[in-house]
Amino acid sequence: MAEYATQYSIKDLERLTGVKAHTLRIWERRYGILDPKRTATNIRYYDDAQLKHLLNVTVMLEAGRKISYIGSLSPDQLHEEVQNIFEEQVNAPKDLKYSARVNGLMVAMFEVNEFEFLNIISASVREIGFRQTILDLVYPFLEKVGIMWGINEINPAQEHFISHLIRRKVEREIDELAVPRNTGKKKYLLFLPEDELHELGLLLSQYLLRSRGFESVYLGQNVPYSDMVKVSRQINPDVLITFFIRAIPQNEIGEFLKTLCSDHPDQEVYFSGPGKFFEDVTVPKNGVLLKGLDHFEQLLEEQS
Repeated sequence: MAEYATQYSIKDLERLTGVKAHTLRIWERRYGILDPKRTATNIRYYDDAQLKHLLNVTVMLEAGRKISYIGSLSPDQLHEEVQNIFEEQVNAPKDLKYSARVNGLMVAMFEVNEFEFLNIISASVREIGFRQTILDLVYPFLEKVGIMWGINEINPAQEHFISHLIRRKVEREIDELAVPRNTGKKKYLLFLPEDELHELGLLLSQYLLRSRGFESVYLGQNVPYSDMVKVSRQINPDVLITFFIRAIPQNEIGEFLKTLCSDHPDQEVYFSGPGKFFEDVTVPKNGVLLKGLDHFEQLLEEQS
């Protein structure tokens, strides 16, 4: 079995932590925050342990610690201080900004730490409610996970662990909501194409729809196209929603969207996924590229 790759460039670290590469280089030289490794061809890279360490550093910075102090800590001391910050967060959640919370979720994923992950989520829900937690915390976290999928630097078992925790909480919240009927609002059909299995974005969309009183039919992951079309013709939705997460050629995405929009000329087709998937894709006239859940929430606000 091939060994799982765990190599990040400094630009990968910048995208995953929000800290500029220039700043990271200064921290590396001045405080020893990072210690790059080198490939056989002398190319610098960073591993999972260093990414996790850097995420912990950002949590401490957002909590008000100085980088000079952080750089003086041993790995064990740093871990202990971060744990103390998370305990403070439970009682005083406003003390930490959401960028730190997102990075805290990343650390919890790397450590497969359910207690820490759920504590961060729960603190946010108490402060701003579940819907806003989805928009301000969970979705930005999933976007970072998506970056890691894109550079092939995430252990699938870690992703499954986190997906299970989020799914469990979102499904519980959806079950608590009434099923809207005959509201006069637009009706939505949600599905993922065949072989597309990452449905958290779709599930979060379903929660936002239900929480705003929109009728919706949720088909879930890996839906054969012909089966989806049969349901669509039966219920006659106003909008179809789908996501692309797995890496497939842009021409295949373009052809799929062309067919989907052509088969549903009187409906709108909302779709989303990593931005790079759609750089060279021509969006059909009745297609709408969602730039994130906040964009979707804005569209729902306009329709309410």
